Amino acid sequence: MNLTDIRKQIDEIDEQLIELLNQRARFAQEVGMHKERTRAHYFTPEREEIVYKRVQSLNKGPLSNEAMRNIYREIISASRALEKPLKIAYLGPEGTYSHYASILKFGGCAEYVPVDSITEIFSYVERGHADYGVVPVENSQAGVIPETLDTFMESNMHIVSELYIPVIVNLASHCTNLNDIKVVFSHPQPKAQCKLWLRSNLPHAEIIETPSTSRAAEMAAETPESAALCPRIAAERSNLPILVEHTEDNPGNRTRFIVLGYNEPDKTGQDKTSIMFSLHHQSGELYKAIGAFEKYDVNMTMIESRPARLGGWEYMFYVDIQGHIKDSQVAKAIDMLSSHARFLRLLGSYPAAE
Repeated sequence: MNLTDIRKQIDEIDEQLIELLNQRARFAQEVGMHKERTRAHYFTPEREEIVYKRVQSLNKGPLSNEAMRNIYREIISASRALEKPLKIAYLGPEGTYSHYASILKFGGCAEYVPVDSITEIFSYVERGHADYGVVPVENSQAGVIPETLDTFMESNMHIVSELYIPVIVNLASHCTNLNDIKVVFSHPQPKAQCKLWLRSNLPHAEIIETPSTSRAAEMAAETPESAALCPRIAAERSNLPILVEHTEDNPGNRTRFIVLGYNEPDKTGQDKTSIMFSLHHQSGELYKAIGAFEKYDVNMTMIESRPARLGGWEYMFYVDIQGHIKDSQVAKAIDMLSSHARFLRLLGSYPAAE
């Protein structure tokens, strides 16, 4: 076929796609009416994971599975907005990694609300100002985010979903040559994550810290002979070209984000369960408590302790395990752990992110 014939075929396929997408959307509206009648949650991460996995199993290429997931994320986001537009609270300002994580989870058709602190995100969802909140919980290099774990002590929020975001730091600037850059604006975290790169490539540049990666991009856009260390979303929002991609010293660095809400997602077969508990001051209590996971062959993927704020030298333990609370082995392990615990709370069972 010549180019005209190929384009004609594409146009015909587009017509079919538009009709099918709208047909799918009409069914989504019916789902929304059913959810309204039954007071069900409009965001169902377990169902979405089933859709993504099914799409990937049907995909024969040439589009990659990642591309198909991105396409379907927006299809699902648009369909969900027909059921009920969702409001999502995230750690602002706009253009941060938290903003990017929220968009990756809920797509382009949700309403996003920047909030000043992690504690406020919990409060926003609790007071009904937002349907869900997205907060960072741990980083593969820096460890857990203390404020997130600590706020669970004072909240009844559940974890309903999770996702991992690669920490990709770019150097964005109107300059076209590294030698022209005299100042680099950066939030303290990217500055630390790119320390070796800065030393090797911009040893004479002045580093000025900013309150956010988004603000770094804004300042670089306004300042001659300057640059910003920031994610792509921040550079794009400031119309700042990316001069160098991947300036981070460790390309494997990732941040895990969790979605806060009141859902209780059903099991998918690839799930994670999070709990928090405290123990009595007795010899070997922690050993006995987590021994429940070994006894019932449940894999523990994270354990962290934080001061419990209940009195001197009291601690709260946070644990992530593989599996769903509806899995018999998980239920038995948690039941055994609770027999040793002074306090135990299930934070949520939800689909595990890849």
